Amino acid sequence: MAVEYREWRDGDDLALLEIWGGPETLPAQQFRAALAPSSNAPWRRCIVAEDVVDGVAIPVAAAVVHEASLHPERLWAYIEVAKDHRRSGIGATLLTMLRREAELAPSGVSRLRCKVEPGTAGAAFAEWAGLAPIQRSRLVVVDPEPLKLPVFGDGSEEAASEQVEDLATGSVELSDVVGRYYTAVHQWDNPGEIGIPTVQRMFLDDLSGAHGAVVLRAPKASAFGAGVPASRKGKIRAFAVSYASGNAEEPSDVFLGHEPALNADEATQAVGELLALIAYQHPVLLEVDDSMTALRAVVDPLLAQGKAHVKGADTQVVSD
Repeated sequence: MAVEYREWRDGDDLALLEIWGGPETLPAQQFRAALAPSSNAPWRRCIVAEDVVDGVAIPVAAAVVHEASLHPERLWAYIEVAKDHRRSGIGATLLTMLRREAELAPSGVSRLRCKVEPGTAGAAFAEWAGLAPIQRSRLVVVDPEPLKLPVFGDGSEEAASEQVEDLATGSVELSDVVGRYYTAVHQWDNPGEIGIPTVQRMFLDDLSGAHGAVVLRAPKASAFGAGVPASRKGKIRAFAVSYASGNAEEPSDVFLGHEPALNADEATQAVGELLALIAYQHPVLLEVDDSMTALRAVVDPLLAQGKAHVKGADTQVVSD
């Protein structure tokens, strides 16, 4: 087997798709979208391996390394090799080439990370390459009526409307709490400072897929002392951003989080109350990282009780 390596060219995606077939895992599906011509803004290097037979070069593998806007202290890396060309050294060669490219990244960052599913060929290769798990993520479907509906204030509709609110995804208040929550639960990957425009672009505008948000507020500020205007809204305690409408059969894809300044008990209560509301009639799909302690405190008992189930396989982030 004669293997040659070159930069990615237009049309390689179609040629490789014929060889690879469908993605074997969810991370593979996600990372295939990153395979594209090399560029400097944003910085990315993409390499293709070709098997040359009788003078005909056939793409059989590809690798990419690129910077990440939200997690700048590590580079994302991905390698995929056709099944019938694995265990032949192609993946190892591509990894060596990616590491050399990473050393030249203008940011000065060279540590690599990737996502894999445990027990797969990708996970075995990552372990061989010295990449160790730093985080686990699960997709959890929560069935309808998983929790008892909360009672707000005196139990009236007016009291509930004061604390539960449909909020525009363009809200600066919502963007602020979403950004601070994301930062708080991703300290394991050093997300750095995330400004309102970035939060909007990544999580809340139309291009992100967001189409609705509901928030759970603290009781009116007037409840905390005399002299505070009764009309002032309480601060956001928890939020849920929806990315798919869903129906009785298909769960809605939801980003559920809380005000990071809440203590552990307050955060768990707020997340539980909002989950009870949004999953009362329709199933909800949540991405649950191990670092999301409040969400795990609510979801793990539901999994144990059979009121929720894990969709697909776990995903691990592995890194140098």
